[in-house]
Amino acid sequence: MNPDTSDMPVRPRRLRRTEGLRALVRETRLTCDDLICPLFVSEALDTPVPVESMPGVRQWPVAGLVQHAGELYEQGIRAVLLFGVPASKDARGSGADAPDGVVQQATRAIRQRSPDLVVIADVCLCEYTDHGHCGLVGEPGADGEREILNDQTLPRLVSTAVSQAEAGAHMVAPSGMIDGAVGAIRQGLDAAGHEAVGILAYSTKYASSFYGPFRDAAEGAPRFGDRRSHQMDPANAREALRESELDALEGADMLMVKPALAYLDVLRQTREQVPELPLVAYNVSGEYAMVKAAADRGWIDERKIVEEILVGMKRAGADLIITYHAPDVARWLAETRE
Repeated sequence: MNPDTSDMPVRPRRLRRTEGLRALVRETRLTCDDLICPLFVSEALDTPVPVESMPGVRQWPVAGLVQHAGELYEQGIRAVLLFGVPASKDARGSGADAPDGVVQQATRAIRQRSPDLVVIADVCLCEYTDHGHCGLVGEPGADGEREILNDQTLPRLVSTAVSQAEAGAHMVAPSGMIDGAVGAIRQGLDAAGHEAVGILAYSTKYASSFYGPFRDAAEGAPRFGDRRSHQMDPANAREALRESELDALEGADMLMVKPALAYLDVLRQTREQVPELPLVAYNVSGEYAMVKAAADRGWIDERKIVEEILVGMKRAGADLIITYHAPDVARWLAETRE
């Protein structure tokens, strides 16, 4: 005889009573395999230099970066994203695609020291140009403004990606929101024999106020104007879905939403719109710096806040998270296992 359960109370709290029960039914889990650690490598340094606006983050010389990357891998982190800071800059960003450029040097050395660590190389000109913009710029117009030259920039990005692939990068990541970049890079990599090198597309990158500390670390702030002509308006979500669909059609292997914390709705919509590709959330420098500043003042529990933020990104649809918190998270996870 089946009992009548229509009047029985539902008690979800039964499964929340102890940590063991909560762990058994936990829907979203954060592991080291979810994390990509951004790293800054400088051609001009002999010793690491702390980034003042990003506590715990450093600019590294090549040798120090290689050692640090190896330690990250030993902690359980499986991928790094490299940003280069060249010793000199010019209008066309010549250091970006130089065979002996700083990212190329670092990539070769990391692959030799830690062959199983996934190396993703940023493809953008902002760190390498003396004007600090993501592409080549035209002459001032009648209004004094200088336009980003979209199509003229594409060959520079292709050349940079090919150079990074030849140095051993597993993936390249065009971050400038230059139209057609993913398709042009895919064709260029294939033509150069690098069909196996993947593309992590910054498919949705907003013109955000959360990037300030990054520009300190990468020394890539624009010398004039801003990036609103090519990065996305923070008010738009449907446009983000079009961008992701276009990059998927052009050959992207992974998509990204950047920043993540203020755009979890876009992350969720992108996951639903393009379910077939891995989706990456970028937990950006401003998000990181705010947590560090509040934790330093004792206003928040840093570990609990970071874990809640990153789990929220996964819950919203991210498969992977680029985060400066990665070394701390790896350490916390190891402590939990112990």
